[in-house]
Amino acid sequence: EMDDEVTKSASKMMNSAVFGQIIILIVYLPIFTLQGIEGKMFMPMAQTVLFALLGAFLLSLTYIPMMSSLFLSRQAKKEQNASDKIMHKLSISYRSMLAKVLHHPVKVIGSIVALFLIAIVILSRLGGEFIPTLEEGDFAVETRVLTGSNLNTSVEYTNKAAKILKSQFPEVEMVVTKIGSGEVPTDPMPMDAGDMIVILKNKKEWTSATSFNQLAEKMGESLQDVAGITTSFQYPVQMRFNELMTGARQDVVCKIFGENLDSLAKVAAQLGKIAGSVDGAQNIYVEAVTGLPQIIIEYKRPLIAQYQLSIADINKVVNTAFAGQSAGLIFEDEKRFDLVLHLDTEKKKSLEDVQNLLIPTPSGMQIPLYQVANVEIKEGPNQIQREDAKRRIIVAFNVRNKDVETVVADLQQKVETELKLPTGYYVQYGGSFENLKHAKSRLMVVVPVALLLIFLLLFFAFKSVKHSLLIYTAIPLSAIGGIFLLAMRGMPFSISAGVGFVALFGISVLNGIVLISEFNRLKKSGMRNLYKVVLTGSSMRLRPVLMTAFVASLGFLPMALSEGAGAEVQRPLATVVIGGLLIATFLTLFLLPILYVLLEKSPIKIKGRKALVLLIFGFVGINSSWAQTPISLEKATELAIQNNMGLKNERLKTDYAKSIIKTASDIPQTQLNSDLGQYNSAYFDTQFGISQSIQFPVVYNRKKQVFQKEWEAALLNETLQEAELTRVVQHFFYTYLHYQSKEKLLQKNDSLFSNLLSKAKLRLEKGESNILEKTTFEMLRSEVVLQLGQVQEALAVAAAQFQLALNTEERFIPDSKNLKVEASGLLSSANVENHPALQLLAQQKEIAQSRTLVEKSLLLPGITLGYNNTSIRGVDANGLVYNPADRFHSVQFGIGVPLFMGATKAKIKAAKQAETIAKNTWDMEIQNFKSKLQRTMSLVQKNKEIVDYFEKTALKDVNLVIQTAEKQFTNGAINYLEYVQLLNQTVTTQNNYIEAVKNLNESTIQLHYLNQSKN
Repeated sequence: EMDDEVTKSASKMMNSAVFGQIIILIVYLPIFTLQGIEGKMFMPMAQTVLFALLGAFLLSLTYIPMMSSLFLSRQAKKEQNASDKIMHKLSISYRSMLAKVLHHPVKVIGSIVALFLIAIVILSRLGGEFIPTLEEGDFAVETRVLTGSNLNTSVEYTNKAAKILKSQFPEVEMVVTKIGSGEVPTDPMPMDAGDMIVILKNKKEWTSATSFNQLAEKMGESLQDVAGITTSFQYPVQMRFNELMTGARQDVVCKIFGENLDSLAKVAAQLGKIAGSVDGAQNIYVEAVTGLPQIIIEYKRPLIAQYQLSIADINKVVNTAFAGQSAGLIFEDEKRFDLVLHLDTEKKKSLEDVQNLLIPTPSGMQIPLYQVANVEIKEGPNQIQREDAKRRIIVAFNVRNKDVETVVADLQQKVETELKLPTGYYVQYGGSFENLKHAKSRLMVVVPVALLLIFLLLFFAFKSVKHSLLIYTAIPLSAIGGIFLLAMRGMPFSISAGVGFVALFGISVLNGIVLISEFNRLKKSGMRNLYKVVLTGSSMRLRPVLMTAFVASLGFLPMALSEGAGAEVQRPLATVVIGGLLIATFLTLFLLPILYVLLEKSPIKIKGRKALVLLIFGFVGINSSWAQTPISLEKATELAIQNNMGLKNERLKTDYAKSIIKTASDIPQTQLNSDLGQYNSAYFDTQFGISQSIQFPVVYNRKKQVFQKEWEAALLNETLQEAELTRVVQHFFYTYLHYQSKEKLLQKNDSLFSNLLSKAKLRLEKGESNILEKTTFEMLRSEVVLQLGQVQEALAVAAAQFQLALNTEERFIPDSKNLKVEASGLLSSANVENHPALQLLAQQKEIAQSRTLVEKSLLLPGITLGYNNTSIRGVDANGLVYNPADRFHSVQFGIGVPLFMGATKAKIKAAKQAETIAKNTWDMEIQNFKSKLQRTMSLVQKNKEIVDYFEKTALKDVNLVIQTAEKQFTNGAINYLEYVQLLNQTVTTQNNYIEAVKNLNESTIQLHYLNQSKN
């Protein structure tokens, strides 16, 4: 009987156990998607947990039931032990509190929702970093002296720095410096750069500081005494990781891309100053691209001609003197040596040696070099760095006492407001910030997938959407505690904390499974009272719920309190799990019973299969933004005009200008006055009056004309903005189609060369060709693959720019069968005065004229009108008595004469000058527009002729050449070199056609813009 009872109990609990274990397995799925350093750090943990869970899963279904049947006592336990007594008291207290809470569901749910919202706000302000910085025990100090310094200078300065560190800081045990590159250049550096490894004593023996950051700051301050050297403190392994991942050794790298080195250096210097003002950014490093002294020889061509010399002759002499030239051969038996001629070392040490170098002339005379050239020492480029085939310069810095995400966000905000980049220049932010973004993006995709799988398992286990959603409430509840404890410990969000949240979600779901399973079991057993069901079930499952939470929390406690090596990475993970489980367990014990009662009472029932389908499609809908929707140019232009924030702002300005017209008749306030008292006699009299001052009516009319014309100017400006936005959309639309055409061409060539390579390998195996043919096709295919990758990157950039122009969340891609912009009817148009830009300038001219008239009208007199009503009590000369009821009336009329007209005349003069400026600007711009229109029309005509040539002549023979060449190559009529040459010619022709279409489109789009007219 005992065995039967154990078997029945085990079978009843098997569902919950099985699905609980599988959920834990699934929840670690996102960790397996991590790559790079975060993957190496957390993958072993995930693998260990998964294998341990698999073993425990098998044992829980086989070994544990068998051992329970053998060793559990068959007699009922009569006395309670200590744990039973504790749990009994906890159960009574919990049951009492739960009974009270069940009567206040709105307050409980509202409080928990408020806690969740507060946690979200706190999370948004935590900041973020890739992974916490590991305290490696030593410092790696990157040292740099002036660009171009020699080895002796670097050694001298680094020795001074090392002596300061060893003499002023007793924590330093040893300082080792590496300068330049070693014999095996695994870590190449210039002579002006070095790595100073500072070996530190145990942290317990420190006296100068208590933390690594504090010690680094003090050491950095002390090294400022060594003038001419810059230092950057990091940890050795961290510095190497940064260098491997981003090419720079600092935590954050700002990459500035552009074309001109001087402009790059200028922008980098400005960005370096901005970065230095950001709180938390330390050890600012601006990459030096200039500063290397060079001897520059600028030839004087007229003088060279007078001496009948050529630049090649002079270059040969200079090269022979300073670099050396072979003058013959020396033979020793079978050995052969070049006889090299050059100046003696003592003769080429200074600039004067170069200037005084003698150049032989055809007449036999020798002249010094300075007579035919200017020889100077100038600063030249030190290095030219490239990335993605673009020139770039970096500004890098370390982050201290703050998280990386907050520092970069502050820097980006300042860069947007304070740094004006030239056209074509842009900044990318890399380093640990870039790694954090990539890791976040991966987790944002995989975590929802894992959560969806967990929901599916819950649905299969309970066959109820309501119950599955009930258990799902544990996920946001667990996040509350994790966020709060992170904030309490002053830790920012990192990938370690993210992994902690991943582990937390799976563990927190288990408590919900335990409670809901027990509630359902009690209902099936015949218990109908929902309050009794949740009270009884919660009390019975209090022990396993508490065990699940506290065992996992205690298991992570050593990691949360660890101070050893690697503890910086462990602490955020353990903090999230412990805080999340403690708060989630407490909230689940009260919130889950309340929600269960509410949902079971609710008459709304959702069919499981239908809800499951809706959930899946809803999940897919969330990610529908990943899909790309084709859109035509007309629709794209309409969408851009509809969504553009700048254009919306212009419409608001237009409405404002229209509203301001009504303020032209701005009449001053009406004056009401009253006099009370003895102003005429001893009697008390009263006087009431009203007066109104107005300007001459012409003034109001002319002000209204000014406001009217300003409104018309706002309308023109709105039209101009629409025209410019249309041009931008057209540009990005056809730029995308251009790269799409190049992608298709390269993909076609890739397939062609892949086929040829396969045939060449087969021919080589059969001995019909040599290795050179196979190598040639491999090289050609590799070149095509490289070009295809570059084009695909450009295509992605064009799609992003097109999306930005449309300003929509949904992703659109250009859709057009015609790769060319229509230019019909544009080449004959030459009327540019209707262009919105010129119409706007003409309107500005009229506005200036109207303002002049307004200033002139201010010389006209003002008008004052008034009315007075007065009582005069007393007796006149005829003995007539006047009482308070007797009133005297008077009307007032006045004219304001402008006697002091100096300021007004000055305003009139200034208005006339503004009128002249507006007229000159209009005249100048209309000439520029006409000239630009003529040039653009000529360029369109020229580009159209080129495209017509390709379409009517060149492209017709491309397919024929390819087919004929392939047949002749297969038949052996031509060799593979001739075949490759023919293929390259056809590819070049097709690529040139695509480029010609691009040039035609760009000029046509510009012509469309110039032919815009006022609607």
